[in-house]
Amino acid sequence: MKITRAKVIVTCPGRNFVTLKIETDQGVYGIGDATLNGRELAVVSYLEDHVVPCLIGRDPRRIEDIWQYLYRGAYWRRGPVTMRAIAAVDMALWDIKAKMAGMPLYDLLGGKSRDRVMVYGHANGRDIAETVDAVGQYIDMGYKAIRAQTGIPGIKDAYGVGRGTLFYEPADAALPSETGWDTRKALNHIPKLFDKLRETYGFDYHLLHDGHHRYTPQEAANLGRMLEPYQLFWLEDCTPAENQEAFRLVRQHTVTPLAVGEIFNTIWDAKDLIENQLIDYIRATVVGAGGLTHLRRIADLASLYQIRTGCHGATDLSPVTMGCALHFDSWVPNFGIQEYMRHAEETDAVFPHDYRFDDGYLICGESPGHGVDIDEALAAKYPYKPAYLPVARLNDGTIWNW
Repeated sequence: MKITRAKVIVTCPGRNFVTLKIETDQGVYGIGDATLNGRELAVVSYLEDHVVPCLIGRDPRRIEDIWQYLYRGAYWRRGPVTMRAIAAVDMALWDIKAKMAGMPLYDLLGGKSRDRVMVYGHANGRDIAETVDAVGQYIDMGYKAIRAQTGIPGIKDAYGVGRGTLFYEPADAALPSETGWDTRKALNHIPKLFDKLRETYGFDYHLLHDGHHRYTPQEAANLGRMLEPYQLFWLEDCTPAENQEAFRLVRQHTVTPLAVGEIFNTIWDAKDLIENQLIDYIRATVVGAGGLTHLRRIADLASLYQIRTGCHGATDLSPVTMGCALHFDSWVPNFGIQEYMRHAEETDAVFPHDYRFDDGYLICGESPGHGVDIDEALAAKYPYKPAYLPVARLNDGTIWNW
C-alpha cells in the first residue's frame, strides 16, 4: 500500500480551515486538520513545500515511522506550524488505517472506555445578567458543564464576549483589532459573576472560567482563591505557561482546579506541569500537539499523576479535529471533559460528520475511520479570507497577553 497523492484544501465556511487529504493506491483516503488560527497559510506552505513531497510512495500504515520521520527528520523540532502539519498527516493516516480495518477509530486505539463524552459550552454576555441568562440557555439545551465569561466594566471588548451565541469566532479582522485589559477590574468583577451563577442555578452544574493567560502567577492565585467558594470545575489558562514553574505559586495558594495546554505543541511543554502535579487537566489538542500519536503519549504521562484530559475544542479547530478528539476521548482512560464550541452551519455542511450531541454529551459515530469527510466542491465555494486574532493593551498602551 502506497501514498499516491496528498493535497491541501483551504476553505472559509464562516472561518478559515486547512485540511490535508492523503490518497492511496488502494482507493482509500484520509483527511486531517492543519488549521492554525490567524497563521493558516504558514502551515499550507509547510505542508505543500516540505511535507507532501516526502509522503509520496510511503506506506500509510507505518504511522509511527512517518511521525518520527517528520518530527526528527526536520531537525527543527516543535513549534505550532511544524506540529500542526505533522498532526494533519497523523490524523489522515489513522483515518486510512481505521478505514482499512473496517473499524471506527476508537476501536483501533484500543476500544471505548466510556459510552459518551461530557462536553462544555461557552456562555457569555456583555454583563453579568446576560451571562447568567446565557448559562441558563445552555442548561436548557442539556449541558452539564458551562464555561462562563462576562464583559467587565471599563475594559474594551473583554475576552470571551462574542458577537452572537454559540458560534463565537475571535479572529475578526484582516489585521489584528485591539482590545483592552485591566487585571484589577477583572479581579473585582469575576467573583461577582460566579456568586450570581451559583445563587441562580445552585451547585449541580459544572462551571468553568478562562483566564486566557492574562494574570501573573500571584494574580492568578488570588483569583483562584476568591473563586473557591463557587467550586469551579476548573480555572483555565490562569497564567502563561512558558515558565511551567509559575504554576507552583498558583498551586500553593488555591485549591481551585487548574487547566492549561491549548497552545502546547509537545509533551515537553507539559512535562514539568504534569510531573510536579501543578495542574489538574491537560488541554492539548489533536491538531496542536502533533496528532493522535503524540497526544496519546501526553495523556499516558498525565495518567500517572491522576491528571485528566480536557481537550481544547474551539471553532478554530475543524470538525476533523473534533471527530478525532471524540474518538480519543472515548478511548482515553483518564478523560476529564471536552470543550465543544459549535460550528456554523456552513462549516458543518463542508465537513459532514457522524458525531452527535445528546443531552450534554457528544457521541462519536460508528463509521470506519474518524467519521468526518470534506465536500471539496462545496469547500471551493468559500475562498480563504485573511483573519487575525485580536491583541490586547493595558490602559497605558502596553501590549498584554490577548
